[in-house]
Amino acid sequence: MSEAEQFVDITVEQVADYEFRIRFDDTAIPDLTTDETSPIGRDAGPNPSRLLAAAVANCLTASLLFALRKYKNTPGQLGAKARATLARNEHGRWRIAHIGVDLQLADRAEVLEHLDRVLAQFEDFCIVTQSVRQGIAVDVSVRDGAGQSLSVPNAG
Repeated sequence: MSEAEQFVDITVEQVADYEFRIRFDDTAIPDLTTDETSPIGRDAGPNPSRLLAAAVANCLTASLLFALRKYKNTPGQLGAKARATLARNEHGRWRIAHIGVDLQLADRAEVLEHLDRVLAQFEDFCIVTQSVRQGIAVDVSVRDGAGQSLSVPNAG
């Protein structure tokens, strides 16, 4: 596989009604069950909208960790909360119109080295967010361990 092109392969199989099993091909990762919310589905697993919000939040958190470590920080445990906002489009179909992600650092801002540089670049490391932003608005906020809101330049 070339450096310019990489692949992520999955297989999706219907289990029953709107419940599906997702297999992460060529990995030892356990299968994932997905389902639509009731009344359409049975809530047997997350639906695709939740998975997309989770993917964006997870990718941003990992990217923030990568950027912090790049500048020799050893941050405490990171966390995130995400909210996907659904709205009807011009044809009356539900679409994800916005994803908001709040990232939480365990550490106070002043103990982290080069935090301004970290905040200026971490979003650009996130494959998922930068891909999703081509069609969905994604806003990001970061708070330090004291709950202080930190300035994040718009990477979109």
